[in-house]
Amino acid sequence: MAAVDVLRQTFGYEAFRGPQEEIIDHLVGGGDALVLMPTGGGKSLCYQIPALVRPGTGVVISPLIALMQDQVDALTALGVRAGFLNSTQDSEQRRATERALLAGELDLLYLAPERLKTESAVRLLDRAEISLFAIDEAHCVAQWGHDFRPDYLELSMLHERWPDVPRIALTATATEATRAEIATRLNLGDARQFVASFDRPNISYRIVQKNEPRRQLLELLRTEMPGQAGIVYCLSRASVEKIAGFLTAQGIPALPYHAGLDASVRAANQARFLREDGLVMVATIAFGMGIDKPDVRFVAHLDMPRSVEGYYQETGRAGRDGLPSVAWLAYGLNDVVQQRRMIDTSPGDETHRRRLAVHLDAMLALCETATCRRKQMLAYFGQASDHESCGNCDTCLTPPQVWDGTIAAQKFLSAVYRLDHERGQKFGAGHVIDILTGKRTPKVAEYRHDELTVFGVGEDLRDTEWRGVARQLLAQGLLGVYGDYGVLTLTPDSAAVLRRQRDNIMFRREPERVRARRPKLVSVTEDLSPEDTKLFERLREWRAGQARDQGVPAYVIFQDKTLREIASQRPADVHALACVNGVGQAKLEKYGPEILAVLTE
Repeated sequence: MAAVDVLRQTFGYEAFRGPQEEIIDHLVGGGDALVLMPTGGGKSLCYQIPALVRPGTGVVISPLIALMQDQVDALTALGVRAGFLNSTQDSEQRRATERALLAGELDLLYLAPERLKTESAVRLLDRAEISLFAIDEAHCVAQWGHDFRPDYLELSMLHERWPDVPRIALTATATEATRAEIATRLNLGDARQFVASFDRPNISYRIVQKNEPRRQLLELLRTEMPGQAGIVYCLSRASVEKIAGFLTAQGIPALPYHAGLDASVRAANQARFLREDGLVMVATIAFGMGIDKPDVRFVAHLDMPRSVEGYYQETGRAGRDGLPSVAWLAYGLNDVVQQRRMIDTSPGDETHRRRLAVHLDAMLALCETATCRRKQMLAYFGQASDHESCGNCDTCLTPPQVWDGTIAAQKFLSAVYRLDHERGQKFGAGHVIDILTGKRTPKVAEYRHDELTVFGVGEDLRDTEWRGVARQLLAQGLLGVYGDYGVLTLTPDSAAVLRRQRDNIMFRREPERVRARRPKLVSVTEDLSPEDTKLFERLREWRAGQARDQGVPAYVIFQDKTLREIASQRPADVHALACVNGVGQAKLEKYGPEILAVLTE
């Protein structure tokens, strides 16, 4: 069967998107490929369709043991013969899957990378007919990336052991440095590289200054996301527990997820998030890679990510269905101090710390930019934007003011200099700001810092504005942080500012001075008529019943996007229903009569 026929009959889509068709044809022809495509861009089809077209079984290497069952369930619902081998199975289940593989009764087999390190797995694959190897989440092989996994380093053996089997490595995010490392470590130097657009136009990117972040998060969820599924990322396990408890106490159903929880609790919470509507998962970055839930309407960060790659990967878990979604980040001075300190105290050599610093500098630049965030993020991945403004990020919807902060920078750095060089003392940002604003606090009085020449020279700015100055000086590398307590220190670049050899230091205006436009409610039924909305909700009720009966996530039955199309088009018969995107032959036969019955009620 031709690839386009598989696309239509099995997956229910009329046409390929972006470079999908070119990638699939290349792989079907036996070529190797390295694919960079955003989350929700249709990466899975790039290996699933070739596995169905080529003779044999497609072997998918994935680090996501906890999600393999859901991935297999989704494929089985489409009529695809899929299975997995991992540590969650008992011996009889493993033997049944192995027999199906050797009998040629599987189209796709999912394996974790560590299983390929066992001789038994390698011998099993030697006895089977393999159509292709797909290495998902390929950035895990790159130490330049944001989610390095040592087990991925062993995957170069695929080319050595099975040189005639085509391979495809896929990732949702990679800079040129990461891409080069992936190609080297996986022996894909001769593979054809496909780079799709990194733009996710349905995601609205918003970065706000921290001001009681719990309250800010609660306001976001109540005013824009009532009843919506989403992910809240925190840096520490303790924060995860506290925020999950806080949201639950406020009447918002929330679950925690972090590596310190018992494995059974993590698995149960993940299963609930995938299967139930409207749940909020509060998690460390241990959660989320490979999450196929298409209706995640928001991803919120209460701590600044360590890199743009990590931020892009995590925010990409919102809106996989292409419907409007929000990526929201609360960011403040302590985030910068904490991240700088973590780099300085991180294990590893100087090269490793420099690498971390490069990642952090790019993330800080994204947070502090006064121009379009989407354009800056795309530029980080080497993609030029056709427009100055995307119209769907906070800096485009409410352009920030900028001001010349050269004098303010000189005042702040002078205070740090006098504390360090004149008194031999080091303090954090809060104490420096007290000195600049002329506050005779007990600490200022104890150290006689009201005698410094810089005492009170900054009364023209408020505390919040001075914190913005400190944050942006840190972001620009004009100020450093030292030790475990976040004390401030000068950097080699500070001298030019103090000697007035550098001017025109521009800062973003603090948000209190800017009246922001109130965001609108995010809704998947926004452009449906009242009658179509009622029908859409009735279809969701029907789908929820099917999902409960089968014990699978609702999106395995049909995605919201497909139900929206059914509600607006109201197909009158199975032929018209077959033309709806997402309705393949297997689902048409299984669910068609029931959907038509809902439509005629």
